[in-house]
Amino acid sequence: MVRDLAKRGISSLKPYIPGKPIEEVKRELGLKEVIKLASNENPLGPSPLAVQALREAISQVHLYPEDGGPQLRKAVARRLGVSPQEVILGNGSVEIIQAINIAFLNPGEKVVISDPSFALYRITTQAAGGEEVLIPLKDWRHDLEAMAKAVDGQTKLLFIDNPINPVGTMVTRRELEPFIERVPENLIVILDEAYYEYQEREDYPDSLKWVRQGLNVVVLRTFSKIYGLAGLRLGYGIAKKEIVEFLNQVRLPFNVNLLALKAAMACLENEEHCLRTRKLNRKEKRFLYEQLDQMGVEYVPSETNFIMIELGQDTRTFFQEFLKQGVIVRPLGGYGLPTKIRLTVGKRQENEAFIRSLKRIIRKRS
Repeated sequence: MVRDLAKRGISSLKPYIPGKPIEEVKRELGLKEVIKLASNENPLGPSPLAVQALREAISQVHLYPEDGGPQLRKAVARRLGVSPQEVILGNGSVEIIQAINIAFLNPGEKVVISDPSFALYRITTQAAGGEEVLIPLKDWRHDLEAMAKAVDGQTKLLFIDNPINPVGTMVTRRELEPFIERVPENLIVILDEAYYEYQEREDYPDSLKWVRQGLNVVVLRTFSKIYGLAGLRLGYGIAKKEIVEFLNQVRLPFNVNLLALKAAMACLENEEHCLRTRKLNRKEKRFLYEQLDQMGVEYVPSETNFIMIELGQDTRTFFQEFLKQGVIVRPLGGYGLPTKIRLTVGKRQENEAFIRSLKRIIRKRS
């Protein structure tokens, strides 16, 4: 049987289930209008400069891209104050998460992960044959003290998403600095900052200083969220040269496509798009908080472009009722949070549609 041929442990993996795409919901339910507030995409779309770059590059797709994206790595490095040799590009930052496990994790070695946090940490750990050590959140935030205590001689990796997906909270500079100083040197800490550009707090940690100091820290960021390039799949990691060299040894050739490279270069030239996106997100989060407060619906205040909302009942049925009304949200049962959903902050019209749908569903159930 094929099951007998598969690598030990693979058959027990629970694959990552992304948010439902709009076209699929339209086909399944016969709907003409559907809004998606499930996958934390930028409601403004990509930068106009990125769109123009894509138009100009489309005639070149018969050619392979430059392997490793040297021009983009130089641009990112210049922007962040690191060297190009300290930057690696991935087909989404998830590819770099997988590469870290492949390059550094031996079967049976331990990986410390908060629970809940981004699902791909657990999936890639299990696929690599590692042992996951799950540390429950404390007050919906990383319990850094418990994570530090969980580290032993078999621990190789430690993941911290800051802010946390799917919760939206963050740890501060004052909290993270002593933690980084405390962990052993033979451990690699991965700081996943996919939502870095959305947080606006002055006490957010300066994670890149640990890379500049030569510590075993990998910082992950992405062009999928605030830059609006989710469909092109492009993330990047920043780490000291020795770590990046090992990641490049397991990286597939031409892992980032030509269009993604061109669009990302254009994005870096248009900070105005990020400012507009942050302004919209700030305004619309306030609107959603006000509406949820008026309805008496609990939520966790977020440093990101999404909000985790408590609905008090198993959200699988809520999810289906939202779909029937043409609204896609993200149920969090797969994260061990069966009564909660994650809502992407959209444009005003989209947020109003969600609130109307939620009010109808609550009235129907009351």
